Amino acid sequence: MPYYDDDGNELNPDLIQKPSLCVGCLKDDTNDEMERVLCNLTRLDQREDEEFNCYAFIPKY
Repeated sequence: MPYYDDDGNELNPDLIQKPSLCVGCLKDDTNDEMERVLCNLTRLDQREDEEFNCYAFIPKY
């Protein structure tokens, strides 16, 4: 599924570095397509921020 910014430029979520918070999240390995889309949008939205925040984070352990 392609993603686009406000200017119509296509964004590839695979090229955005995954924050360490995401690696430790239960939702990171989900098969739920909607969760994957929401996670990608969150990462894309904050890709230029100094600190990554995710309010949907659920620890794996």
